Amino acid sequence: MRLIKLKEVMDCTGLARSTIYKYISEQAFPKPVPLGERAVAWVESEIQEWILEKVAQRDNEKPH
Repeated sequence: MRLIKLKEVMDCTGLARSTIYKYISEQAFPKPVPLGERAVAWVESEIQEWILEKVAQRDNEKPH
């Protein structure tokens, strides 16, 4: 298991920091793991799974 910091999460998803935290508050994004008083990281596999879910949603959409 690998933990990744916010910058890498942003690079992987293409999302801004504010959007990531907005999605977390809406329970639509993996929660970070607290590492200390002011440090958090995400489980890399959970971020990859979230991305794959977004691709699957796109692929399951019906054409307009």
